[in-house]
Amino acid sequence: MTKIKFGTDGWRAIIAQEYTVDNVARVSLGVASWLKSNFDKPSIVIGHDCRFGGALFVETALKIFISQNIKVITTKKGFVSTPMVSLSTLNHSASLGVVITASHNPPSYNGYKLKGNFGGPLLPNEVAEIEVLIPDANSVDLAAIKITDRKFEDLLKYIDMEQEYLDAVNKEFDLEAIKSSGLKLAYDAMYGAGQSVIKRILPDLDFLHCDYNPSFMGQAPEPIAKNLTELSEFIKSKGNIDCALATDGDADRIGLYDANGEFVDSHHIILLLIHYLVKYKGLTGKVVTGFSSTPRIKAMCAHYGIEHVEVPIGFKYIAGIMADENEDVLLGGEESGGIAIKTHIPERDGIWIGLTIWEFMAKSGKSLDTLIQEVYEIVGEFAFERSDLHIDNELKEVIVEKCKTGKYNFFGKYKVERIEDMDGYKYHFDENRWLMIRPSGTEPVLRTYAEAPTLKEVRHILENCKLTIGA
Repeated sequence: MTKIKFGTDGWRAIIAQEYTVDNVARVSLGVASWLKSNFDKPSIVIGHDCRFGGALFVETALKIFISQNIKVITTKKGFVSTPMVSLSTLNHSASLGVVITASHNPPSYNGYKLKGNFGGPLLPNEVAEIEVLIPDANSVDLAAIKITDRKFEDLLKYIDMEQEYLDAVNKEFDLEAIKSSGLKLAYDAMYGAGQSVIKRILPDLDFLHCDYNPSFMGQAPEPIAKNLTELSEFIKSKGNIDCALATDGDADRIGLYDANGEFVDSHHIILLLIHYLVKYKGLTGKVVTGFSSTPRIKAMCAHYGIEHVEVPIGFKYIAGIMADENEDVLLGGEESGGIAIKTHIPERDGIWIGLTIWEFMAKSGKSLDTLIQEVYEIVGEFAFERSDLHIDNELKEVIVEKCKTGKYNFFGKYKVERIEDMDGYKYHFDENRWLMIRPSGTEPVLRTYAEAPTLKEVRHILENCKLTIGA
């Protein structure tokens, strides 16, 4: 039987290979054991996104939980986003949240995310505790469990997670300011779980890929520039779009485009958010970011006199600090588009962050480009890009070993001045240029990242990296 291992953000596997009904049942049995050991009256919120088999896999997990006398809170039908599950977990004081999703992975994958009772990713030590409780085989006769059996009715509660999320949005944001601002805005759901709720929040947007398509048209629903060329071309062809938002398969990651159809990376979004929350909204608190984020975040924090903390990659590390009642965290974010702010739960949320940027534009009366220039006046201009190299695991291991043993001193003309290795390998060439190499924890992929004063130089650094490591 396959050993089930949780990566940086849940367990993910290819549907019908390792991601099967029996294996979902196995994971759910491990979750059930952990819940019963840690809570007197355990309860769980569960939902699924737009991926193939979502309803089936939720039903599988649900059957396991009720068979173990665990109360389950879920939706009657339909998909939800990951932030909706996290918010409902907090709202209903549930012991745990589960999302059946593979987030931004290719359409052949599905997955299993765990959410803590504080409304964010379950902490790493608790995920590890669940892992060791996953049995080698499923011992439950799923066919014999009838959800409609009256003996289970006290264990099942149906709620409207989308409405709960909408209520939170209406409470926090000045939606009328956005609607009356004259801003022309667009949203690309990438066929993901944000497609319904955004139409209820701002019905007059231009919408792309906001229909149900579990195949995602064959593309991984990750909101990065190479996957959003259609959105970019739409902005350029329309000629009047001020800003566009994209979210991934489970709507917890953000992609952003300016009026010129140019991609705005997460580093710039994080800097914009700090600028808005501190200068314009008067909020305070520390900023926590992942290892692959730009050093300019630290400079922005220094400018505003707030603390900056760097953690390993994986939002669960950020969430652990945000969930600590002794900590005051303004923002937690990572390069891959996962950002949370203190006006919400300690959870990544692409729609919430997009609305925050749009509210910033509406209330300031300034374009996105103008606001970015305000950021540049504080930290200087820069460009960033990530390139994912799809290579076999054998070559990936060879490259990682060379990184580990300090074999790379030059990448083309770029001399390595210092190396950081908290989580991956970050090679600093000078104060404005760096390259990072890190293997994916869930796919046969080597991630490379670079920052420099211009995008042309960033791409030159990434190409030199590729030539140097032989990928």
